[in-house]
Amino acid sequence: MDIQSEKLELIKMLLETDDKTIIEAIKNIFKAQKKDVWKELSPEQQEEIDLEILEANRGDQVDL
Repeated sequence: MDIQSEKLELIKMLLETDDKTIIEAIKNIFKAQKKDVWKELSPEQQEEIDLEILEANRGDQVDL
């Protein structure tokens, strides 16, 4: 199975569950991964990502 198929399968499983423990565990995995990666980024990279997130939260289109 390719990576896109794997992602879609995970999304499907996440949408189908009401188990808060599973949802919290997944969130914690992403938070832990983000913290590790975040430390490796330069201040300029961190600022760029923060700006992208702000734009996305405002509804501005983000080109990836």
